[in-house]
Amino acid sequence: MIAWTPFLEPLNAMQSVWYLLLIPMAFGIAVVYRALREPSYNTYWRAVVIMTLQVVFGIAAIAIALGVFVQWVIPLLNQP
Repeated sequence: MIAWTPFLEPLNAMQSVWYLLLIPMAFGIAVVYRALREPSYNTYWRAVVIMTLQVVFGIAAIAIALGVFVQWVIPLLNQP
């Protein structure tokens, strides 16, 4: 049996719940980024929450746009 290779054979176990992992990932990125870029600690947590929401809503909007494109726009390209 050949070993699993992450980039050549994606693991499908978390495919149905990827959106649940989006929130902690976005929060972690926002915490680190804002820790490096925020000039004052007074507004740190507010900036982290705002950036987390921006990332989550941005990725959700991209997912919706791609879904619309795949479901409705691509089938129209096949018509004569």
